[in-house]
Amino acid sequence: MRKRVLDILLVCMALFLLWPIILVTALFVRVLLGGPVLFKQARPGRHGRVFNIMKFRSMTNETDENGQLLADDVRLTSFGKFLRRSSLDELPGLFNVLRGDMSLVGPRPLLVEYLPLYNAQQLRRHEVRPGITGWAQVNGRNNLSWEDKFKLDVWYVDNRSLMLDIKILCMTVIKVIQRVDVEQIGHVTMRKFTGSGNAEGERNDQ
Repeated sequence: MRKRVLDILLVCMALFLLWPIILVTALFVRVLLGGPVLFKQARPGRHGRVFNIMKFRSMTNETDENGQLLADDVRLTSFGKFLRRSSLDELPGLFNVLRGDMSLVGPRPLLVEYLPLYNAQQLRRHEVRPGITGWAQVNGRNNLSWEDKFKLDVWYVDNRSLMLDIKILCMTVIKVIQRVDVEQIGHVTMRKFTGSGNAEGERNDQ
């Protein structure tokens, strides 16, 4: 209950302070990338309950002659890279926190298709609400292997506390300022999880 109260208080404060930035960012996304302004995608939350995560779009909707989306590195513009490196693309997620879909701190919500691929230990990351930031995000983020990322997620589940959440939020601010670990080395998006010890290139996961 204390965690939920803290989430609501901090999100309300953030929205009060950041609403001009949110509006300006939305305007730039509309002008430079077109509509829709928001990227929405089904993600599993606590206990696997599916919700629609919201982010600012960072990619165009360009397709080939067959109507298939072009590669991520083609669709990700310099403005889109700026949104990601500055974490401005994550601002709409504050509304997911207000709705109770997410928390400010917790394991990042991944794709629904990953649910049957987790082993029993990895599946424990869904015992808590997913977060905008988390223990894995401040300890390597996209430069971690999937196995290491899941171990950090489960460690958070077992050791979560109000003080740990505050520590993670403070570390997140530093990481955002430094703009580190945003992209996996050699890839513009995190490689797709296909089960422990196996991964391939991911598409359309902004």
